[in-house]
Amino acid sequence: MLAALLLTASLADWVPARWPANDPASLDLLQGTPVNCLLLEQKLWSGAFVKKAREKNVTVLGVLRPGGGAARAVGTAREQGLAGIVLEGDFPEEEAEASRQAAVTVELALVELPSRRGIRFHGNAPVLGTYQGLWPGIRPTDDKGKAHAMPSGAPWIDTNAGFLRYARAMHGGGFWVANLPPTGQILPLERYFQAIADAAMLGGRWVVALDEDFASRLIEREPAAVRDWKRIARHLQFYEEYKEARRMPPYGQMAVVQDASSGALLSGSVLDMITVKHTPVRPVPGVRLSQDALGRATMAVNVDPEALSPQQKEALRGFTRSGGTVLNGPPGWKMPATSKDNLTVDEDAVEKLDQIWKEMNTMIGRRNLGVRLFNVSSMLSYLQASPDGGSALLHLVNYSGYPVENVTAHVLGKYSKAWLVTPEGGRKAIEPYSVEEGAGTGLDLDLVPACAMVLMEAAR
Repeated sequence: MLAALLLTASLADWVPARWPANDPASLDLLQGTPVNCLLLEQKLWSGAFVKKAREKNVTVLGVLRPGGGAARAVGTAREQGLAGIVLEGDFPEEEAEASRQAAVTVELALVELPSRRGIRFHGNAPVLGTYQGLWPGIRPTDDKGKAHAMPSGAPWIDTNAGFLRYARAMHGGGFWVANLPPTGQILPLERYFQAIADAAMLGGRWVVALDEDFASRLIEREPAAVRDWKRIARHLQFYEEYKEARRMPPYGQMAVVQDASSGALLSGSVLDMITVKHTPVRPVPGVRLSQDALGRATMAVNVDPEALSPQQKEALRGFTRSGGTVLNGPPGWKMPATSKDNLTVDEDAVEKLDQIWKEMNTMIGRRNLGVRLFNVSSMLSYLQASPDGGSALLHLVNYSGYPVENVTAHVLGKYSKAWLVTPEGGRKAIEPYSVEEGAGTGLDLDLVPACAMVLMEAAR
């Protein structure tokens, strides 16, 4: 039992990757990378591979899927020396529970990667996750070839950010996004950087997964593939070096009251719509709604007023009595539920979002609710700040595929020191300057590659 407890405690420090081979020699590719946890398909399970991985302090987890006798396979995983299992997919509850009990019995770690709607937010697992993530990037056209944009008019960015904001609000532990590369595509290297950063800026981890061409070339030690793999590892290491930032709370004066039933599990919903406008926003799940939960917010969007209990409605009334502004969704306005084949808002839902967008845009106006950004149409951002206001961290993820020059940020609060930090460019000091807007701080960034952080410190 002690071994299982130790494994569970170390889950938060695992940096996972799907591994395409069981040749022990392939483990040499992990040298110098932060990857210390490999997900291995059942057909690749190998005692020799696991033994070599253990010698290199690498954890190996066996992947199991519904319909394959998962509970029985747990015993096989133990015999092969695997440290744990990954239940990937939506298992019938009886099969899932049998597998959980079997893992406990043989003292194996357990990670579950169901669909978004199957995530057990109310459990006590140290790490949650889903296989149902979008592959991040700008989508210039929809499935019918038409120009695709958010109701705000900004480019449509396929991202897991809004969903991950909700997941972070529901679960304080680790979170894995296990989406696979688009089938049959050879991806530009920048797309991997975007996948890493899309999850990491919200405190999650992307389960590294290479397209088939890249994976086969890497295992064969093709020089270009090895070079690109090292660059991917550098981006992973970048976020591991700043992993303590995951504990810093999100900052922003806009809150969205939303639950799974009102679209919080969908990408492209209200949270993403506000984020694309580069307004810092944090979700407040209806099940946790209180005046304390609204914190320092000055504005709130109540997506589904009819779903709130009398106590929750009273919490919002108290918020307005204390000076806050609430925008309620139109009567009868419902977001569609997530499904196996539907992770994003559909055309009908976009029209519904457009109804509320005009009111929301009027409410927000040009006010600075935490940070305002300029020349960032291809980016998303996430702002965190210490409770005492002494430090702040601004994440930037660039989905364009090329570096963007001359980005400006106006951050609420007075900061005397700032640095731009990037995975391959190191740390560069920025000269802060005062802006009248919200008694804030202005920062000019010369160049933003696929991802970056802006670290800020107030005068002491």
